[in-house]
Amino acid sequence: MEPMRDCPLFGGAFSAILPTGAIDVSDLRPVPDNQEVFCHPVTDQSLIVELLELQAHVQGEAAARYHFEDVGGVQGARAVHVESVQPLSLENLALRGCCQEAWVLSGKQQIAKENQQP
Repeated sequence: MEPMRDCPLFGGAFSAILPTGAIDVSDLRPVPDNQEVFCHPVTDQSLIVELLELQAHVQGEAAARYHFEDVGGVQGARAVHVESVQPLSLENLALRGCCQEAWVLSGKQQIAKENQQP
């Protein structure tokens, strides 16, 4: 298993544990303010953390799926696959006073990288 490091996100508002060798894509190209993007130095894999706007018409697990599928559609994903959707325990959240619920969705999307065909 690769060594890991604590990586601050969005100016330190929260953090994620990432492999030590993960490359911050914003050091290579512009990244939107609502995204943090990291890539693996050897594989063709990337991790995108994206802050999304509340959509009041969907809640709970359905909201997590809605946003994942919406981002895939906007990016022109050839395939979108949800692997799991799990609730987060609110007592483990730094923003617990601001949230009524929190979810983690794990999935895969097959999307062409910038300037490439799908």
